Amino acid sequence: MTKLLTPTWLTLPVCVVVYAASTFAFWKTPKPVPRPMVAVVSAAVHNNDLSQYQNPEADQLVGELKEEKKRLDDREQQLNELAARLEAERGEISNSTASVQQLQADFDKNVLRIKEEEIANLKKLAKVYSAMTPDNAAVILADLDDTQIAKILVFMKEEDAAAVLESMAKKSDVAAKRTADLSERLRVAAFRNNPPTQ
Repeated sequence: MTKLLTPTWLTLPVCVVVYAASTFAFWKTPKPVPRPMVAVVSAAVHNNDLSQYQNPEADQLVGELKEEKKRLDDREQQLNELAARLEAERGEISNSTASVQQLQADFDKNVLRIKEEEIANLKKLAKVYSAMTPDNAAVILADLDDTQIAKILVFMKEEDAAAVLESMAKKSDVAAKRTADLSERLRVAAFRNNPPTQ
């Protein structure tokens, strides 16, 4: 038999026959996957139900992502609560500022303020009105606004201012009310530096 295998032209066909016979003898055809199993896997992938196909590393990553999402949701909720609280506090501050401005405006309206540059002229006017009779001074002062009258009366002597106010109050009930308002303005007169000297 060695004589038969020695020629080179015969070796190639023998190898082909041996290869084909061994392949045929040992070949196992894979069994086809039944259609119901393919449908189950396809449905599981479609519904994101991959519990049959577990991977520990993937499960760990999914768990970490869920924890991170929960932390981010909690943080977003905290930030939303903080924004709502800041908005409420901003509203309170705005309301407080508005009420302080209103109080300041009311205070400025009710408080008689005398500036330093007005003092010299007001003292001269006070001397002039003090030299008049109370009735004549009351007639002239009645034509001025209440702020100007109060500023002049501040610099008059108490006796002279009292006589002018008394003369103004005698004219009518409206004049008496105006005199009361003037008296209140004199009470709350404020000076930028020192109170006026007589």
